Amino acid sequence: MSKFEEKCIKKETIFEGKIIKVERDTVILPDGKKAIREVVRHPGAVGIVALIDNMILMVRQYRYALAKETIEIPAGKIDQNEKPISCAIRELREETGYQGKMTFLGLFNTSPGFADEVIYLYLAHDLIWSPLATDEDEFLGVVKLPWNDAVEMAITGQIQDAKSSLGILLANRFLNSSQIFAK
Repeated sequence: MSKFEEKCIKKETIFEGKIIKVERDTVILPDGKKAIREVVRHPGAVGIVALIDNMILMVRQYRYALAKETIEIPAGKIDQNEKPISCAIRELREETGYQGKMTFLGLFNTSPGFADEVIYLYLAHDLIWSPLATDEDEFLGVVKLPWNDAVEMAITGQIQDAKSSLGILLANRFLNSSQIFAK
């Protein structure tokens, strides 16, 4: 046990929805005192940096929580018992109509202060057309951006979605150190 670890002594589910569950836990702190922790439980997700002809495929969609349209890399929630790579292949096909070779870039915790969500990031290349139907409650448009523009937008904060910025920057680092696209 870490000297900073908190031990749960009581767990209560206060909300269970389609995507998330919210728990209120009572914990014992390292100093022996009690505290309340509210935790959002999420099954995890994937994000895909999809490259075709030195362009990146992005998705434009309305995000209700932000009350605005965003531009993001294709992404989606991992289904129960689904492997992240399988989810990435499915989501790329659903959101862009393409599939391709996948390279794992890394993973990250989205908001570790209150959520357990993990997002797995992939680079997709050598894309071929192979569409799947989008989810019935999903309305989006595919946008192609020049790769260098997307990298600059991630660096300057013009792309504000964290998984998209991180995915683009990790892919850029990988591509700069890899022979995957060497001419």
